[in-house]
Amino acid sequence: MVSFLLQKKRLTGAHELFRLNGSEKWIYIHVEVQGTKQAEFAKRMFVYNYRIYDRYDRPVASLAVLTDKHKQWKPASYGFSVLGCKLSLEFPVAKLTDYEDKLEALLVSDNAFGWITAAHILTQKTRKQHQERYKAKLRLVRILYQRHWNKQRIIDLFYILDWLMQLPEWLNSQVWQELETIEEREKVQYITSVERIGMAKGRVEGLLEGRVEGESRLLKRQLERRFGLLPQWVSEQLGSAKEEELEAWSEAILTAPTLEAVFRNGDASL
Repeated sequence: MVSFLLQKKRLTGAHELFRLNGSEKWIYIHVEVQGTKQAEFAKRMFVYNYRIYDRYDRPVASLAVLTDKHKQWKPASYGFSVLGCKLSLEFPVAKLTDYEDKLEALLVSDNAFGWITAAHILTQKTRKQHQERYKAKLRLVRILYQRHWNKQRIIDLFYILDWLMQLPEWLNSQVWQELETIEEREKVQYITSVERIGMAKGRVEGLLEGRVEGESRLLKRQLERRFGLLPQWVSEQLGSAKEEELEAWSEAILTAPTLEAVFRNGDASL
C-alpha cells in the first residue's frame, strides 16, 4: 500500500504491459512523496528519473505526491539548455492541499486513497488540537467500518490512521473502546490485541525515525552554514546515520577545523 505519511519517501516499481498486438512492454514507475517544501525537489525528480532509465534502459514515469502545506508550491518540471542542447523532464503532480475543499466528497467515497487523503487533511487541520483530532479520528474509524472492506484492508488503513493521527494515551484508549464497541455491534473482529500491540510498536518506531530525520536535516543546515556547499559523500553519510552518530557529529562541528574532521570524530576510517 502506498502511503503519503512520511516526510519524504521514494517508491519505484516495474509494470509489465501488453500492447493491443500482444507484444510486451515494460514501464518503470517512480513515485516521490514529499512532505516539505524543498528548493531542489524538481531537480531530484530529474536525477532519479534518468538514473532509473540508465540502470534499466526502460521508459520511466515519474510522479510526485506533495503533502506539504504550501498551496502554491507545485514544481512540475526541471531541465537545462546549453550550446543548443536541451534536456528536460515534466512530471504529473498530485497536491493534497488541492483536495481540502473536497473533504466531504473524499469521506463518502468508496476509494481507499480518498479515505487516506481525507485522513491526511484532517491530521493537518487538527495539529496541536487533541480533542478535535480525537473527534476526527473517531469519524474516520466509523467510516472505515461502514465500508465493509476486507479485513486486511481495514487493518492496513487503521494502521495508517493510528500512525497519522497520534493522540495522548488517554484519548487513544477511548478510540480503542469505541473500536471495540463497533466490532461488537457489527459482529466482526478486525483489530485484535496482537495487531494493537504491533501498531503501538510501529508508532514508537515511526516517532524515532522522524526524530532522526529531523536531527539529520538540522545538522545538514549547520554544516552548510559553516562549510558551504556539501559534497555527495556528506549527504550519503547523513542519510544512513544512526541517532548516536548524528549526536557525535553535532558535537564535533563546534570544534572541528574541517568538514572531514567532523565525520572523523565518529568514523575512524575517514
